[in-house]
Amino acid sequence: MLSIFRGSLARRARRAVGLCAVAGLTSVAAPVMAQPATQQITYLLPAPANLPAFAPLMLAEKKGYYAAEGLSVRWLTVQGGADVGKQLASGNGDLGGGLGDTPIVLRPNGIPIKGVALLGGRTLHQLVVRDDANIKSPADLKGKTITVLSYQDTGFYATLGLLASAGLTRSDARIQGAGPAGVWQQVATGKADAMVGTPEWAQNIEDAGVKVTMTSTDKYFPGMAQAILASDKTIAEKPEMVRKFVRATIKSVAEIMRDPAAAAKEYCATVPGYKGKDAEIEKILTYYARNVYPGQQRLGAFDPARVTKLQDFYMQEKIIREKSNLTDLFTNQFVQ
Repeated sequence: MLSIFRGSLARRARRAVGLCAVAGLTSVAAPVMAQPATQQITYLLPAPANLPAFAPLMLAEKKGYYAAEGLSVRWLTVQGGADVGKQLASGNGDLGGGLGDTPIVLRPNGIPIKGVALLGGRTLHQLVVRDDANIKSPADLKGKTITVLSYQDTGFYATLGLLASAGLTRSDARIQGAGPAGVWQQVATGKADAMVGTPEWAQNIEDAGVKVTMTSTDKYFPGMAQAILASDKTIAEKPEMVRKFVRATIKSVAEIMRDPAAAAKEYCATVPGYKGKDAEIEKILTYYARNVYPGQQRLGAFDPARVTKLQDFYMQEKIIREKSNLTDLFTNQFVQ
């Protein structure tokens, strides 16, 4: 009888321990289930992160839009948009930024990337000329010195397109890859006559006391805005990650479009070096909101007709040696 009693106690003890263990596991596991693991990703920037051109990205991070999607983003700067594409294709990043043109230029060279979102319906790059350089149109660029971010940036190819629109070639002008500071400083100091770059660089030149005229390059050829880029491999293997990043970024772009003044205040409070420059940044973001971001039927979506027109132009002007299928250049599957 005693042995039976002892056996019963042992069985009860084992059951109690088991129940406690299950309860303990449940109490430990519950918080983990409530908080999905954050996915770490690397986003390649074509220029320094503190450029206002990247305001949608920096504000989306500051406001927690990426975190809300379960993403933790590491920002890494490389040498221009073309370099972004090459690095993504090599597996050195998950996503990156360049112009919507970038896949058009890189695909013929065997670099398998495409655009997954387009941040605006118009053109990012502007032709910025010193008012004392007597440049009224692309034809007047003959014999002039033009700065671009780098020869690995899609701004360089945009410059070739700009020259081609006037029947000029690279040899008709002096194109200098000057880096993120030199690209505008050389124009400000008179070492260059013109620049092809972003609106904020034009603002820097004006702040230096030099009068310039800024014209969107899409007046002369069908360029595109910034794009979020990904490799074919990333799109195939991590579609939900791409979708989450695109969704958070597009939300930020829409907010800048609605209220660039409020966005400027948030940006200056977020990005080092811009404290007290609210008016300057508001001017820049207002330009983006009015002249770069609009023009899409659905915010973030590529227009097949515009991509076709631009690729045809690049082919005609021998900037690319062969054309790619549209389905290899972009996808709108991640734009909601």
